Amino acid sequence: MDIFNDAISGFDVVLQPANLLFCLLGVTLGMLIGVLPGLGPAATIAILLPITYTMEPASAIILLAGIFYGAQYGGTITSVLLRLPGEASSVVTALDGYQMARQGRAGAALGIAAVGSFIGGTIAIVGLTFLAPLVASFALDFGPAEYTLLALLGILLVSSLGNGSARKAAIAATVGLLLATVGRDPVTGVSRFTFGSDNLADGIDFVIIAMGLFGVGEILYNIATPTSATSGTPQFKRALPTGKDLKDSSGAIARGSVSGFALGVLPGGGATIASLVAYATEKKFAKNPGRFGRGAIEGVAGPETANNAAATSSFIPLLTLGIPANGTMAIMFGALLLQGITPGPGLITDHPDVFWGVINSMYIGNIFLLLLSIPLIGIFVRLLSVKATILNPLTVLITMIGVYTVRNSVFDMFLVIGFGVVGYLMKKMGFPPGPLVLAFVLGGLLETSFRQSVRLSEGGMAIFVASPIAITLLAAIVLAIAAAPVMSWVLKRQQTKADATLHTHAQAYQD
Repeated sequence: MDIFNDAISGFDVVLQPANLLFCLLGVTLGMLIGVLPGLGPAATIAILLPITYTMEPASAIILLAGIFYGAQYGGTITSVLLRLPGEASSVVTALDGYQMARQGRAGAALGIAAVGSFIGGTIAIVGLTFLAPLVASFALDFGPAEYTLLALLGILLVSSLGNGSARKAAIAATVGLLLATVGRDPVTGVSRFTFGSDNLADGIDFVIIAMGLFGVGEILYNIATPTSATSGTPQFKRALPTGKDLKDSSGAIARGSVSGFALGVLPGGGATIASLVAYATEKKFAKNPGRFGRGAIEGVAGPETANNAAATSSFIPLLTLGIPANGTMAIMFGALLLQGITPGPGLITDHPDVFWGVINSMYIGNIFLLLLSIPLIGIFVRLLSVKATILNPLTVLITMIGVYTVRNSVFDMFLVIGFGVVGYLMKKMGFPPGPLVLAFVLGGLLETSFRQSVRLSEGGMAIFVASPIAITLLAAIVLAIAAAPVMSWVLKRQQTKADATLHTHAQAYQD
């Protein structure tokens, strides 16, 4: 009953005028970021982290969460109108969405994407409302040993279940763990890997790594690999699907909601994989699979529903277990820490206003998205005409100002540039930055919990198999390691099929 009352009181938090404004600002900015290819929600959230210092914790997370799920729909606009995905999760939408636009049905594609996003997101929020407290209450039984295994499992899952090379993801995670050891030892106070520099004595600030890898790194990559220019501003009619469109898409929306919610909870899953799985599912369920790639509305409804459901459900492991499910959630993890709030089982009892305020803000945010998505499409499309030579320097300037305000340190400004170069090289060579950031934010938890566990067991390792939870987590770690080669084979096979499909569609476009 107390949880129910806390859940209702969460609306008192989000319905405050300031928080409503931040929710609206977040989803609007998220849509804008989704429209502009390359930057992405992770980079935007990283760049805005310094601004959240002076904000109330609930307001800050409401703003950042709005950016995250708002960007999922923003990427749809350019996927449909220009065949230019603003977000990785919208890549598959371009296959049928762009073909619908060529057939004069851009409005139906954008409209069904908005409806599917709203339904998928709302269903995921309902699941989040009921499932998160259960997970949190279960996690209250966690001790140092369980937290050690949980942190290790989170890193392993992201490394093995990501959408790239598992080996490269593991290397990136290892680098993140090493970076987490820079600074003073939390127990003995001895300096580690500081190379005699006082600037590194307190360790590397999370904001610097996030802004460097995701912010500056993305900008450098976009400069080095510019996208082809588009001619003119695309035109479209009212973005309203017909009754037949809604009927044809109902099954795709239902299936996308379920699969997206499940894959969002899974570490390493996320919106991109959810959209790919939803598209493959709809193709299998279709009576005529040959329609896909030629303007099938289910090929837009399913993936768009799934990626929004996944974006919402990825908050479950973050808020209840303190385990970020992907790179963007790792930055959200850091944002909570900067506010003096530790994500995990205690969040729902220690900071119910933040927990329920953020969850309930998603109900309001999804309504804002639905109301804004149609009228603002034309404005967002016109933003594509902003030259990169203007946008990139402006973003770098904001980044540098933001990183300086963290500790008033010029050294940090050079450090963020260095991490920007590292981020560019990682993306160029196919190393995902997400596992690095995730391992960095979990590194402190992993080290502290492990050392506490060893002290409690007086140097023994039996504590890691002393409880049913610990044994379950240990078994999951073994399965994650064993599943890595299998997942790698499956992903390679899916990539081969995707390449073949894209090649076929490219030939069709030329014909």
